[in-house]
Amino acid sequence: MITVGVADDQPLVRAGMQMIIETQADMTVAFGASDGAEAIACVRHRPPDAILMDVRMPGVDGIQATREILTGTPGVRVIMLTTFDIDRYVFESLTAGASGFLLKDVTPEQLVAGIRTVMAGDMLLAPKLTRRLVEEYVRMPLELQRSALDVLTDREREVLVCLAGGLSNVEIAARLYVAEGTVKTHVSRVLAKLGLRDRVQAVIAAYEYGLVTPGAARPSAASPATDPNRDR
Repeated sequence: MITVGVADDQPLVRAGMQMIIETQADMTVAFGASDGAEAIACVRHRPPDAILMDVRMPGVDGIQATREILTGTPGVRVIMLTTFDIDRYVFESLTAGASGFLLKDVTPEQLVAGIRTVMAGDMLLAPKLTRRLVEEYVRMPLELQRSALDVLTDREREVLVCLAGGLSNVEIAARLYVAEGTVKTHVSRVLAKLGLRDRVQAVIAAYEYGLVTPGAARPSAASPATDPNRDR
């Protein structure tokens, strides 16, 4: 059962998201919080698997709450929600440790799918937000030197490029002609070797260190560019 906390200062919005979650057989609401401070207190009492966190709330806002929550309970997945499509919010949310970012005009189906996406370990960003993020904030400070990429094998670099293109594990497996389990292993190794927290930071790192460039086409899962017999 996936436990989900909801933090939003608008009671109707909060209630609506809670109702959507409760319609899912494998999800349940862990708590409802009206601001960041209350969300922090709820997580300390009983950490959920994921949190739907409003960016703008009185007092402790969603970004500050996310930063404090993930400092103490780094395993929680936080999805930031906002009415405003503003790049600064996206950047600050991701640097605070959020696993994804959604606008509040998403459908109930998209909201549920978003929760499942981050719980599967994938990043959650609309393509247009990803593109703008890497173009405007490609110098995001990561504690990583360019030479650190030398620790990656050729295959791991290919996987990192695919991550930057927004491919899922299934799509990467199809592109590189390997099993999905093998892709998961490569992704884990890439994150561990580069000291990255998650796939979102991996995307930024790929742009930051020149493996891909802003505006590059999304890799096609139907046209592999590598030898299918090489897996290292």
